[in-house]
Amino acid sequence: MNRPADNLAAHKASIRRDNVTKIMAAAESVFAEKGFKGASVGLIADRANVPKPNVYYYFGNKEELYRRVIEDVCSIWLHAADTFDATDDPATAIRRYVGAKMDLARERPNGSRLWAIEMASGAPFLMEYLENTVKPWLSSREQVLEKWIEEGRLKPMNTRYFFYMIWATTQNYADFETQINVMNDGQPLSDDQFEEAKQSVIQMALKSAGIEID
Repeated sequence: MNRPADNLAAHKASIRRDNVTKIMAAAESVFAEKGFKGASVGLIADRANVPKPNVYYYFGNKEELYRRVIEDVCSIWLHAADTFDATDDPATAIRRYVGAKMDLARERPNGSRLWAIEMASGAPFLMEYLENTVKPWLSSREQVLEKWIEEGRLKPMNTRYFFYMIWATTQNYADFETQINVMNDGQPLSDDQFEEAKQSVIQMALKSAGIEID
């Protein structure tokens, strides 16, 4: 039987999760539009429909919120490559990873743009994260591909450049969405067009790894 105190704690936890989710989503869009310097806590609070003090209560300051948002974006990208551990089939692993990265570009374009802004600025807030999280992750993914290359299941290649190619191609659909829309007669890609683009990118990645496509 639940005690009143337990119910109250659960209710408070639920409110906290909801507020943090709303603030993070609002911050992702505001930072992507304005950059770190141009974004204000007040604008983020307004967009999240929460009082401004709530932002400081949950995140401390603007810099902490910025780091949390952009690291959350990257964390989801990194987990998209869990497929390299979940399967021993190179084609399946690459197909699922590239497909997931394409889907994330469509689902969270602001996150991708925010990451691009940070990288283009020299990663002033995320250099430590790049060194201590992203770089080791990349090395671990490269080791999987290099094992498959040694086994003759992928063609010899520089695995690091292979990942760079995937990142650049998939994130292009978020970072350069305006350019894509103009090339598409001023219209965003329809769901069918995006699916065609997604499958094309997957096929290009597979071919570049030396995998025969049925």
